[in-house]
Amino acid sequence: MSASLLRRGLELLEPPGRAKVPPGLQRGRAGPRAAGAARRRKRAPEPGRSKATVKGRVVKSAIEEYHKKKPVNHLRENLQYMLKGRLVADKAVTEQVLAQNRGRKSKDQPPEKTEKKKPEGTVFTEEDFRKFEREYFGVP
Repeated sequence: MSASLLRRGLELLEPPGRAKVPPGLQRGRAGPRAAGAARRRKRAPEPGRSKATVKGRVVKSAIEEYHKKKPVNHLRENLQYMLKGRLVADKAVTEQVLAQNRGRKSKDQPPEKTEKKKPEGTVFTEEDFRKFEREYFGVP
């Protein structure tokens, strides 16, 4: 599932009074060339010292570097976020989300449900049949 479909589905599930995106999660740049300008600024060489020398260089601990780059497990925060809003979407919204994810090919369409016919049982018991037999055929 692409990020845009996921975003669209989450927008459908949001309560109507809430803002589109929380201010902490907004992404954006100052302009179209902001990333390029930042890259150029980074690339500018420092006139002070040569990086080829070892003098004044701090030795980095391999263990500290490993702990910095170790992946963080966000399961607990994600579960709290998901369980926080116990908003159950109505059936029309869920059908709309499912329809957006479904393809147009026949293999992507859900199979049509057919109602199973219940076997028709008799309303008469054996006792009723015996009584009928006695009345009409005279069998004792």
